[in-house]
Amino acid sequence: MTAENITENIIEIRGLNSFYNSRQVIFDISFAIPKHQITVIMGVSGSGKTTVFRHLIGLKRTAAGQITVDGQDLGSFSETMLMQYRRKIGVLFQSGALFNSLSLSGNIAIPLRVHTNLAFETIRIMALMKLNLVGLAEFCDYMPSQISGGMKKRAGLARALIMDPEVLFVDEPSSGLDPITAAGLDRLILKLREVYEMTIVVVTHELESAFKIADRIVVMDNGRVMAAGRPKEILASKDPRVMQFLAREADPLKVHVDAYYDRLLGEARRSI
Repeated sequence: MTAENITENIIEIRGLNSFYNSRQVIFDISFAIPKHQITVIMGVSGSGKTTVFRHLIGLKRTAAGQITVDGQDLGSFSETMLMQYRRKIGVLFQSGALFNSLSLSGNIAIPLRVHTNLAFETIRIMALMKLNLVGLAEFCDYMPSQISGGMKKRAGLARALIMDPEVLFVDEPSSGLDPITAAGLDRLILKLREVYEMTIVVVTHELESAFKIADRIVVMDNGRVMAAGRPKEILASKDPRVMQFLAREADPLKVHVDAYYDRLLGEARRSI
C-alpha cells in the first residue's frame, strides 16, 4: 500500500481563526492532513504557518469545532485529554531544543522517563535504537555542545520518535543547515513515511525541500490558505501570490514618506 492510495484524514482543520490578544492572525482556514502522508505547510515569514503548527501540537488553545483529530474535537479537550494527545505525537522543534546538561541518549530518553515506568536499561536501549535510526548511535554519550547543528536536528528527531508517535510534527527541518545535511534530513523524513508509514506534518519555507518530500502542500500568506493540493497542483497554481512565492520574487519596495516621518518625529512633526 502506497501513500498515493491512502485518502483517510487523521486531522481536519475547519474554519480555524486565531488571535494574539485582539489581533487576528489566522483567518478562517480549512485543510486536511491525510494519514501516512507528508503534508507540508509553507509560506513566507509571518504567513501564519507557525501559529497553525502551535494549534496542531496543542501549544495554542483552539476554539471548539475548528480542529478534529481522529474525529475528536481538539478544541474541547480537557488538560488531561490534551496531555494524552501530546503523548501520541512527536515534535521536532526548529532548533532541536536539546537540554545542554544532558547527553544525547539522556535527551532522547526524557519522554520515556516522564511518561512510562520502564526500567533504566530498557529506556537506554530504546534511546539507542532511535539514535541508530537517525545515524547517531556512536554519539550517544556526546553532549549537545559537542555536535554540529545538523546532528542536533537529528537528535531532536530521535527524541520526537521515542514514543512511536502517530503523527510527527517537524518545524523548519532545513533551517540553518548546509545543502548536503538538509538533503540527508529530507531523506530521513521520506524513510519514516515509506518504511514506518508515519503521518508527518512539516512547516517550512524551503522550496526545494518541500517539493522533494511532500505528498500534499498547503501554501499560506497573511494568515490565509492561498493554495492546497499535490505538488504538481501547487506548481500549476495561477494565484499571483503563490506564483510570486514559487518564483522567489521580492515584494515591490513601498515607501510611505509621511508615515515614516510620523514614526520618526511623532507629535513634533505634527506641530510644525
